[in-house]
Amino acid sequence: MSKVICNSLYIGSTILSFILALANSAIGADVSTTLKISAHESATTDTPEYSSYLESDRDIWDGTIQITPVSQLVDIRPTDWSFQALKFLSQRYGIVVDNFSHTFQGNKSVTRSEFAIQLNAAIARLNEMNAAKNAELISQEDLSVIQRLHSEFAVELAALPKRVEDLQTEVSQLTAQQFSPTAKLTGEVIFAVSGVNGDRKADDDEDVNESIILSDRVWLNFDMSFNESDRLFVRLEAENTPSLDDATGTEMTRLGFYGDSDNVFDLNQLEYRFAVSKAAKLYVTSDSTDVRPVANSDNAFSISGRGAISRFGRYSPLYRLDFGALVRLKYEFSDIASLSLGLADDDADDADDAQSSLGGDTDGAVVQLTLEPSDRIDVVLAYQRDRNKYGAIAQLILEPTDDLELGLTYIRFYDNLDTGTGSELANDPFDDESEYITTSSYGLETNIRVGSDLTIGGWLGLTTATANDLAGQPEATIFNYALTLAFPDLGTEDSLAGIVIGQPPKVTSNDFGTDYIDRDTSLHLEFFYRWQATDNIAITPGLLIITSPEHNENNDAIYLGTVRTTLRF
Repeated sequence: MSKVICNSLYIGSTILSFILALANSAIGADVSTTLKISAHESATTDTPEYSSYLESDRDIWDGTIQITPVSQLVDIRPTDWSFQALKFLSQRYGIVVDNFSHTFQGNKSVTRSEFAIQLNAAIARLNEMNAAKNAELISQEDLSVIQRLHSEFAVELAALPKRVEDLQTEVSQLTAQQFSPTAKLTGEVIFAVSGVNGDRKADDDEDVNESIILSDRVWLNFDMSFNESDRLFVRLEAENTPSLDDATGTEMTRLGFYGDSDNVFDLNQLEYRFAVSKAAKLYVTSDSTDVRPVANSDNAFSISGRGAISRFGRYSPLYRLDFGALVRLKYEFSDIASLSLGLADDDADDADDAQSSLGGDTDGAVVQLTLEPSDRIDVVLAYQRDRNKYGAIAQLILEPTDDLELGLTYIRFYDNLDTGTGSELANDPFDDESEYITTSSYGLETNIRVGSDLTIGGWLGLTTATANDLAGQPEATIFNYALTLAFPDLGTEDSLAGIVIGQPPKVTSNDFGTDYIDRDTSLHLEFFYRWQATDNIAITPGLLIITSPEHNENNDAIYLGTVRTTLRF
């Protein structure tokens, strides 16, 4: 029995010794191979200070499935070869990434994603140098290192564009979700020195008042939003610029910025609009007396503080007629078409430029359809009705080229003739006998840019007025026109020289009687130059000459001069 045990021990010890010998041989072979790789790398590289870290991670296989090495799951430590290698390259080639300048400072580890951002910048820098034909400044050893880093961090580098896209999406979402109520104050202040000269007033034998007038107008605009889909606009106005009717005897000499509130601030305009839905907006305003929000009248002279000095010279008198709504719902079917429905202001014709119709009774309705089938065509159709009376607007704007704009306008109104620009008869051709006047007005407006330094424009306006409550329903015809010349950037940038030559509204025929026809013709001659002194200050000297005021050749010409200084902030 003891002999069997001894033999078994002997055989077991022999087998164990054989197994240990085989294992020792295998381990020795691995070590030998590793040393040969290291030696080979040392022999072929000039080993900069990071050469001792040029050891690559190995992929581990279980025969069919690749397992991610642990080294790809942990942060990059300052002692890792990749950290040292990229730090050396960044210092050598001056590679700095915004918000990641701390990457190689101190002894803190960095995530593989942070490391990939810096590596991506290094690759871009070397590619940039290569594209600029500075490849000779890049050593072959550095290229080998960057290629190796690219290979080892290929996954993280490939994920960078997606991460950037995700971050941009998150930022956009946060921006869209975050909104703070905003309020903006802007303003305009006009100081003017004006004077008139002439022999007699246009409406009697009294002398023209030739006093020098100092006047001003102040606008304070409050533009507010409580959420990103609404807007509250409030304008306060204080002014003391007289119309000069009393001084000259005619409305033809009115300044373009006139109005007198004894310099007491009034509510000039209040509008609040907000989105009812994505396509619908509701507008509530205090003043519906202006047709311009409905029909376009923009031109180089239309702005009161920067354009023509006279009321007539700013734009066609047809747009002085009252048309609008206190409450309006606008629905945009698309970028091409929109429809507006509103409540009209029955007292609109009682308000002037210096007053607000807030608090007046409202009655009637306004409907407006706007079409913009292309960037060069605008169509506006509007309809206003008050009990058995109604008004309507149709406007077609064509822009066949960038240098030519043409507008055709039709306006039908009632009890609405006084534009504050023409003769006394043009404002009331039926001698205040009719209380039910309907008017149809036809307008043609154009602007032609001849060159960068000259734009020729103007308008024609024809109105037929019918006194429906007088015997025979007499009809009167009123005509006006103007030719405008604009010289932009004359002298200095944003300066403007302007000339207006025209005829204020004139009664050319009248069934009510020959005594209610303007037999002669007044000419409106206006010259001004707006000098843009600074970005916020403009000084505009201007001269207005009215020949045969009130379309009466027995009246001597009236001269009006002004120097308008406009401050905007």
